Amino acid sequence: MVPRWLVRASVLIAVTRSVHASSVASSLHPADASAARAAKQAHNGQSPLILAPPADSFPPYEPQPFFRFELVHESSKSRARVGRIHTPHGIIDTPGFVPVGTNAALKGMTNAQSTDAGVQLMFCNTYHLIVHPGPDVVAEAGGLHAYMGRTRPIITDSGGFQVFSLAASEAADGPELKRRSATRGRNEGTLLSVSERGVRFRSYYDSTTIKLTPESSVQAQKKLGADIIIPLDELPPNGVSRERLLESVGLSHRWMARSLREHLADRRQQAMYAVVHGGTDREIRSASVEYLSSLPFDGMAVGGSLGRDRAEMMDLLQYLMPLLPREKPNHLLGIADPGSVLAAAPLGVDTFDSCFPTRVARHGTLFTRQGTLDIQQGKHRNDFGPIDPTMPTLECSRAYMHHLCKMREPLYATLASMHNIQFMTELMADIRRRILADDL
Repeated sequence: MVPRWLVRASVLIAVTRSVHASSVASSLHPADASAARAAKQAHNGQSPLILAPPADSFPPYEPQPFFRFELVHESSKSRARVGRIHTPHGIIDTPGFVPVGTNAALKGMTNAQSTDAGVQLMFCNTYHLIVHPGPDVVAEAGGLHAYMGRTRPIITDSGGFQVFSLAASEAADGPELKRRSATRGRNEGTLLSVSERGVRFRSYYDSTTIKLTPESSVQAQKKLGADIIIPLDELPPNGVSRERLLESVGLSHRWMARSLREHLADRRQQAMYAVVHGGTDREIRSASVEYLSSLPFDGMAVGGSLGRDRAEMMDLLQYLMPLLPREKPNHLLGIADPGSVLAAAPLGVDTFDSCFPTRVARHGTLFTRQGTLDIQQGKHRNDFGPIDPTMPTLECSRAYMHHLCKMREPLYATLASMHNIQFMTELMADIRRRILADDL
């Protein structure tokens, strides 16, 4: 019997750029090899269907003793829920905010300071850690936890978002809610090629060519040793043609299946989340959820383009969140500003990650319950009151923060980041309290 997702996705033509299916297939699991060959046939116009490795080529999902999602309470007022994700390095209360430590460090903050601010789960970027210092160095140190002196849970991504951020913009690319710029150094990082096998890019650090495949991304994340890892996927920008979006989802499904197979061969007490794709196209998103939910992933992440603005993202999430399996945790990739968190938590989103709170803090924007505060404005020069009188965070006045920011004192970045991070963790705690009281 043909799976429903395949019937519904019959229009998803798997046209993959630079497909070299025969050379790829020779080194893959038979189901993955068959999918690669089918993609090649689709490229030649011989198949109208998107083909990915079938669910029965994987073992059935079994909860693992080192990772589980505990549902604490579901609101009677919305789809919001309070839960607890149990990991080898501790519990993650949900809904929860996940700050991003790009290079295994929150900018301007120590691990002790992030812990004091209430951070439980922290995001680290595999792409940047592959570029420097390299997964082997981190593994030699004993993994990310030992390398950076962190005792609480860590999540790493596949490297895909940063790699595809290197791609040159095209005329068809539309406005994008998610920021798609990658960190550049003395040498410009460049996306060199995308194929069925994986991607090749030039390091922004030393201009060396690096190859990233579904298997090598997982192997790197095994060496990094995070509690939660992400499979390799492709991320086309918002506004691409439907045909381009369809081929991208097909490629992402095949890459994620290969990533999952590599992960299951050596779990190492790590959980893997699938990444649902499809842009703002509901039919493609639905097909992606149905296929990925049939595979033994430990959780579900919502990735890819979420539209041009918050309104379009919320319209998508209102449709998408009810489709996700309720028994598994979910994560919204790359979105965690206060307004979006408050809007998305009632829809049932469990965790949110973003570098936005620390990035804007360094540039003078502080969060308050009354809205954002531009601490650079001259009106704060003689304002000796707290940053937010309704949410104590730092023992610093607005006047002092204004002075540090204007004088570009390094201490400002630390204090501002500490404030915004603590604001976000307090905001999430307040959201959890409201859900428990059926007030959200």
